[in-house]
Amino acid sequence: MKTFKLKIITPEKVFFDGDTEQVIVRTTEGDTGVLYGHENYVANLPAGPFRVKIDGKFKIAAISGGVIKVSKEETVILAMAAEWSDEIDFDWAKRSQADAMKRIKESQSDYDLKMAELKLKRALNRINISSLK
Repeated sequence: MKTFKLKIITPEKVFFDGDTEQVIVRTTEGDTGVLYGHENYVANLPAGPFRVKIDGKFKIAAISGGVIKVSKEETVILAMAAEWSDEIDFDWAKRSQADAMKRIKESQSDYDLKMAELKLKRALNRINISSLK
């Protein structure tokens, strides 16, 4: 299977920069697979899983929202956060979930509620994806 260049960039670091055989991402419109030679494409990525196929095996990761841009030269994912499933700290994610639920109950404004709900979504995403090792 032909490979193509993939970069996954977060505000803190370059999460991945290398060749891959396939990428499967969850977009706001549904799951999309990218192979070598894919047409130019841009889509929003909500919090969810993504899969990167390297040497015939998929590696699973969590993404906390972003965008994917596919071109003939490379595929780039700009993400708020990204983490391989086998590197997720399950206990920390559970604590984050509990904190988010507490913040939802104690929210004083629409802004506070929205931020707490986003924190809860990220925590649940990490918990779910940590089991997909």
